[in-house]
Amino acid sequence: MPKYVITLMLLCASLSTQVTRCNAAALHDEPQNSQESAANSVNPVVQWNRTLLVIVRTPGAQPATVHPTRSFAILHAAVYDAVNAIDRSHKPYFLHLTSVSQFASEDAAAASAAHEVLLTLYPNFQPMLDAQLQQSLALIPEGADKTEGITIGRTVADQILALRSNDGSNASPIPFVFTNPPVPGDYQSTPPNFPKQPQFTHWSHVTPFALERANQFRPGPPPVLTSDTYSDVFNEVKSLGIVNSTTATPDQVLTGRFWNGAIQNYWNEIAQTATLRHELTTAQSARLFALLNLSFADGVIAFYDAKYTYNFWRPVTAIREAATSGNPKTVPDPNWLPGVGNTTPDPSYPGAHAIISAAGASILISFFRENHFDFSVTSEVLPGVERSFDSFSAAGEEATLSRIFAGVHFRPDLTSGQRLGREVADFVVDNFLTPLHEREDDK
Repeated sequence: MPKYVITLMLLCASLSTQVTRCNAAALHDEPQNSQESAANSVNPVVQWNRTLLVIVRTPGAQPATVHPTRSFAILHAAVYDAVNAIDRSHKPYFLHLTSVSQFASEDAAAASAAHEVLLTLYPNFQPMLDAQLQQSLALIPEGADKTEGITIGRTVADQILALRSNDGSNASPIPFVFTNPPVPGDYQSTPPNFPKQPQFTHWSHVTPFALERANQFRPGPPPVLTSDTYSDVFNEVKSLGIVNSTTATPDQVLTGRFWNGAIQNYWNEIAQTATLRHELTTAQSARLFALLNLSFADGVIAFYDAKYTYNFWRPVTAIREAATSGNPKTVPDPNWLPGVGNTTPDPSYPGAHAIISAAGASILISFFRENHFDFSVTSEVLPGVERSFDSFSAAGEEATLSRIFAGVHFRPDLTSGQRLGREVADFVVDNFLTPLHEREDDK
């Protein structure tokens, strides 16, 4: 057995000890199946979200040409439809099951659906996933309700996987041709590592999970190189985003480094914290994580549509080649490098962190019907470092602005990205997983 699988099994075995108790009556009516709250001390939605995070953070586990937000969306769409088939409080995402007992185990359905999805997407992790399923199901009393929940989960998962089996995610990336000689403003391979090809050139052709089409909310173009707006944002990132900047404050430098990881992972962990603090039921948790990750997946499809429509150069190229821009207010620095070292290998406009963070904050504010929430966030790239916030929007704003301090984005990349992220999130909330019967405490 590969060493990384053994390590992951040990990691997975410790996941359930990190979760607090889930109070079934917190923000919803008392669940129809009372055994869920009495017998189960672990939130299965959070548990399996953590399991997928372990997988995607394992080097080499995620296919390089498949964006991980697709896996999160499939996982949580399946978990939601499986649980909602029993709970029956909201419209299904895709699959409507009939003749389902209201006493079937929601937790068994969630665990079974999650296991089936992740085993299909990551077959090399079967020992870990089987151990996680056994651990999840061991918490549920034996009987017909548990058995039916398991069957529901598998049935729904197989249908969601079939729905996404030909969504274009397995296509080969489209070869990107850099302009030669370079045209001012056009995306070019970025120093110091000079990647040969940008990433996910095919991703705008993947079928969205909720949007009608990838370009549904495509933003307008970036600023013209000769404009005052461009010279202002150029000089902002040139000053604040350079490695060893003497202009940025120590906190700004730390902020740029802190958020320099896979931004959707941060927001899934923020959602975990909010879920456990609010003691959401399994059904509520399933809906929250489905809304969140459907928005992330479609946000990624949408921003790659925009990125490869405009093909706008990154700050490191713009600053080094500023003499070609035709703007006398932008002075070149041929040795300039961003504070975080390497730049993400894709065009600059719009910014991914801005889109995901705006979508994440919007979903959480909409779901909990409030913005105020005191919480801390850990970093994927700075172990042991935490940053604290008093609202979802505050975390979203800092994560967005961090890309200027990191030296990898201009401000218009971020403002356009925030708008796109909110539009995607609002569309998902307005049109998917909506209540069947509006209630004062409905989530």
